[in-house]
Amino acid sequence: MIALDTALHPPAATEEIAGRTVAAHYGDPDAEYAALHTGGLLVDRSYRTRMRVSGPKAAELVTGLVTNDVKALSPGQGQYAAALTAKGKIVADVRIFATSGSPAVVTPAAVDSLLIDAPPRAGAAWTEMVRKYVNPRIAPYRDETDALRNLGVFGLHARRIVSDATGIPAAALAPLPPYAHVAAQVDGGLVTVARVPELEYEGYELFAPADAAPGLWSRLANAGATRGGLAAWDVARVESGRPEWGLDIDETTIPQEANFDDLHAISYTKGCYVGQETVARVHFRGHVNRHLRGLRFQSRDLPPFKTQLIDGTGKPVGDVRSTALSPRHGPIALGMVRREIAAGDVITARWADGETAAVVVALPF
Repeated sequence: MIALDTALHPPAATEEIAGRTVAAHYGDPDAEYAALHTGGLLVDRSYRTRMRVSGPKAAELVTGLVTNDVKALSPGQGQYAAALTAKGKIVADVRIFATSGSPAVVTPAAVDSLLIDAPPRAGAAWTEMVRKYVNPRIAPYRDETDALRNLGVFGLHARRIVSDATGIPAAALAPLPPYAHVAAQVDGGLVTVARVPELEYEGYELFAPADAAPGLWSRLANAGATRGGLAAWDVARVESGRPEWGLDIDETTIPQEANFDDLHAISYTKGCYVGQETVARVHFRGHVNRHLRGLRFQSRDLPPFKTQLIDGTGKPVGDVRSTALSPRHGPIALGMVRREIAAGDVITARWADGETAAVVVALPF
């Protein structure tokens, strides 16, 4: 699948993620990043996997697959959650948007449709989990990755830009809690606008039919958004301490190691779900031995992925995950670090061709 912006708005550079072509940048990634602080960054997030699970039993069945309480959602609400193995390791982190009737119309009725999206590297595993546990005769599900596009606007003026492009009053967008959403007809297509806390900036993601998405992209750009690619996005993501599945977290990670409590992705009062025993045991009776933390490097030479972290005695205490050269914070990274290493401690990242000191910091930066 080719993402919308690479097909219709050719970027200066692309990269492949899970077999999908993604815009890396449009010629000036620094200016794209700067748009977060001066206007709004427009990114095509269509490389994520989108699935719809429908029917009156959809919420009940999906709540048995993830760490959060899907049954507690009303139409127009949403949440972040993790899907786990039986041993409590993360198969995928997902965003769940609850609707009723028409896929994007908010009414007082019960939830009968869930739009669920997953990161590209976890999309296949999430799909396989749904196929394994959800009976399609009880809760029909379908892949909407190609049928439904996903555009994001983040930054200082994101709310005004989205309002101008969709006609949804800014006053209706402002009070939306995380993952809550409203809908509007834009150029004859039904567009769902969700407020999302993916970055440390106000942000909205717009889900639109594939044939309506090019016009929506143009509307957002004409409203003042600066088109941007994964290079700018990833800098902001690392600054925000937001883990990406397949890089910072994977099938070896327990949710609490990835700070999923802080991300409001775990319910400890809901019923049973796959992997619950491990998550509950950690919460009520124990702790995890490592956590995702921020790393601020002394050198601008960023360590390679999975570079080993060592303490002053030479003992391994973790490894480096996503890295970034931040205009605000300098050379930084996310790292999986043992719990005895506290914020403010100085450790060393050492790899074959070099090493650099790293200060451990709490997230976000």
